[in-house]
Amino acid sequence: MEDDAPVIYGLEFQARALTPQTAETDAIRFLVGTQSLRYDNQIHIIDFDDENNIINKNVLLHQVGEIWHISASPADKGVLATCYNKTSDGKVVTCAAVWRMPKELESGSHESPDDSSSNTQTLELLCHLDNTAHGNMACVMWEPMGDGKKIISLADNNILLWDLQESSTKAVLSSSSALEGKGQLRFTSGRWSPHHNCTQIATANDTTVRGWDTRSMRQIYSIENAHGQLVRDLDFNPNKQYYLASCGDDCKVKFWDTRNVTEPVKTLEEHSHWVWNVRYNHSHDQLILTGSSDSRVILSNMVSISSEPFGHMVDDDELSDQEEQHQEEKIFVYRPFRIKEPLQDSVIATYEEHEDSVYAVEWSSADPWLFASLSYDGRLVINRVPRALKYHILL
Repeated sequence: MEDDAPVIYGLEFQARALTPQTAETDAIRFLVGTQSLRYDNQIHIIDFDDENNIINKNVLLHQVGEIWHISASPADKGVLATCYNKTSDGKVVTCAAVWRMPKELESGSHESPDDSSSNTQTLELLCHLDNTAHGNMACVMWEPMGDGKKIISLADNNILLWDLQESSTKAVLSSSSALEGKGQLRFTSGRWSPHHNCTQIATANDTTVRGWDTRSMRQIYSIENAHGQLVRDLDFNPNKQYYLASCGDDCKVKFWDTRNVTEPVKTLEEHSHWVWNVRYNHSHDQLILTGSSDSRVILSNMVSISSEPFGHMVDDDELSDQEEQHQEEKIFVYRPFRIKEPLQDSVIATYEEHEDSVYAVEWSSADPWLFASLSYDGRLVINRVPRALKYHILL
């Protein structure tokens, strides 16, 4: 029985890195990376059994350091990338590597692991993304819908495009670009667009958002002062090719049309502290998730700038017998579609299960109505879009 109540899982460590297992589209599965200075760090594989509303977990050791960012291959369930801290010559540096999880853990499962199998296992290192010449790694992005062979990493002021070769055991730097200018230039985050044949990325540094063409590695647009303070995160609308969301330390979430970047198309001001994360729903792009240092997760319904601004178009084939009968009684002129009353832009729900800064929010790659949020104290919360809204969107 589907239930709107949240499901909460507590890690023993602090954590800030979260990703859905992108290539897993059947089972609901998230990966969480820990941040501990005293103990070996871990990646928790979280399987959510939505029939019984319970979480099953497996733990992988990530002994190289505390995890700042984690991302999963879009093509291979077993492959992931992490950015992590390590100490080298007395200095802390942030590195990146590509890993493979043990074969038996690659696929999501509804089975609870036996006690014997719930022992921690180790990740297999596939390759390092060598950043000795480029600085500290901020994030690793996989080519969306790709074959898992192309990744981009952001390191200080450098954009690095890598080809993964020989079953991902070798990363070859195929091209790069550097952000030029005065002062300490450093990328904070980036996102690879699923549009334009995957030839564009967006990056954030300080208060600026920039677009880049991955073929020429040249800048294609720049949104100066996109936010009043540091830009924390970006996401592309999966269904509208020029639409980009950004969020930052000015407590705002902004939506941009990259063809005209003088003003945001829309601004949300619902959080009371830094906004760390913004995510579009993959299937219903009016649904926007944000997470903040105010310890709240907010689900907004941004219908006016979505790919279905007039609500869901319903084909006559989708009408129930009752609705058809209702239509016949009214003797309508036949129309192939009916358009529902549009919903207004609004906050749908505010989730307050966290007691610490929410550093990550992510939609499930298997269930479009389900999402996870992670706060720094190691609390992972799984929630669902309220049922009433789900049915309003679908019916």
